Amino acid sequence: MILRRKQVEAAGCGSRSTIYLRIEQGLFPRPVKLGARAVGWPAREVAAINAARIAGKSDDDIRKLVQRLHASRCDGAMP
Repeated sequence: MILRRKQVEAAGCGSRSTIYLRIEQGLFPRPVKLGARAVGWPAREVAAINAARIAGKSDDDIRKLVQRLHASRCDGAMP
């Protein structure tokens, strides 16, 4: 399932600016292109990031998680 930005915001990931700042910092996965002007995030990735934050993981741990999530997109595997 793909979540659009408003759904990601509603999931507790912050505002638009916070989401894109975290992407820039490596603390949130990059969006997936859905079309010429549309992007979204895999729900499982959003859930994984939220679970890591709730568990109190450090920023370095979350960056590693984001890297694993991106790598799993390329090979089709689950993190």
